[in-house]
Amino acid sequence: MRLDKNDITPVFLIRNNTCHIYDNLVDKKKLATVIESTKGILKEHPLCDHCLGRMFAEKLGVVSHKRLGNKIRSMLKQRPTKTCYICKIMMSNLDLHLKKILDMAKEYQFSTFLIGAILQPSIHDRDDSIRSKFKLRGIPSIKSDVTREMGKSFSRKTRSKVDYQNPDVVFTIDFKKEYYEIKPKAVLLQARYTKNIRGLQQKQKPCDQCEGKGCFVCNFHGIREFNSVEGKIAKFLIDKFGAQQAKITWIGSEDESSLVMGNGRPFFVKLVNPHKRNVSLPKKINLDGVSIHRIHAISKIPSDPVRFRTRVVMEIDAENEIASNALEELRRLEEQPVVLYENSGRKHKKIIYDIKFKRESEKSFRIMMESDGGIPLKRLVAGQEVEPSVSSILETNCKCKLFDFHKIIITK
Repeated sequence: MRLDKNDITPVFLIRNNTCHIYDNLVDKKKLATVIESTKGILKEHPLCDHCLGRMFAEKLGVVSHKRLGNKIRSMLKQRPTKTCYICKIMMSNLDLHLKKILDMAKEYQFSTFLIGAILQPSIHDRDDSIRSKFKLRGIPSIKSDVTREMGKSFSRKTRSKVDYQNPDVVFTIDFKKEYYEIKPKAVLLQARYTKNIRGLQQKQKPCDQCEGKGCFVCNFHGIREFNSVEGKIAKFLIDKFGAQQAKITWIGSEDESSLVMGNGRPFFVKLVNPHKRNVSLPKKINLDGVSIHRIHAISKIPSDPVRFRTRVVMEIDAENEIASNALEELRRLEEQPVVLYENSGRKHKKIIYDIKFKRESEKSFRIMMESDGGIPLKRLVAGQEVEPSVSSILETNCKCKLFDFHKIIITK
């Protein structure tokens, strides 16, 4: 019987019950050592072809553990065993577990994957005992062999690739409990939104049962209603990607009564447990008062705060009459940083880069300005823990009744 050279390395030639080895494929001394070691092991413990081949695959430079085990057994003229001291024939039943994760995988889009395994401690103990007793060093663990064999079969069936660093999905098989879990990598997105109706709050109230973590009451979305900017965006993306949750990171905020115009407010989204990954979306998505612009996938959501500027128009009422030339004093806001005082005692400095104003009536006016993001506009006007403020400069109490964002600019 002659074996094909692509079948296994080394290649054996067996004739008249003797074994001949191609000298250029294997070290004869290594093979002789393997045969002697195998005799000692099999004399005390029955091993399946998988576990037997694994013990010597690294030493002989062989890829297929099962085939190597079969060849060694043939050389020793031993029949295949119906049991295995180490794995209890678990390695021979991997196809049953493969079918389970293949069924789970049908619901998900992915091109890369990783398989993890949880084995009974007794299997690890028996594996360690054999390797220690017979002084077998540099042997891959049985856990590695399980995930390796499962990975090869799964890759062939799904035409996907193993990725140890950043897989699209991770499968975990608990052989002890016969439990199977799939964890898809989150989809990360970046986009901008505009808001053209008033009376719509930015953030959605979390589910009061789970406080946003996700439960049966909120269908694991973390929110129960979708009547805000966050709610409308979350519902659209959850439906499109088949996700469990949409966690949004905002770049600034606005009031319920504010409009967001121009290029829109930037934001980031983390889609948890998405079933789909490759979703084609238009450049503009209209969601009844809210529009999403230029949404696209990204590799990472910034961990540090994103710096930005805003161009905003504020409508302001004053307690006393404002003289026509008094508004010129507001240019002082461009001359020095605006200091924001927090309850913690910390203070922050923000810059107003440009300010314009227009008198509407004796007690009302408009301000158009470009400034650093993060300035609490109503406090800037009223003078609550802000210095200088519109009220302090005009020497009368002022109130911002409305403000709209006309442009939001990301700065480096």
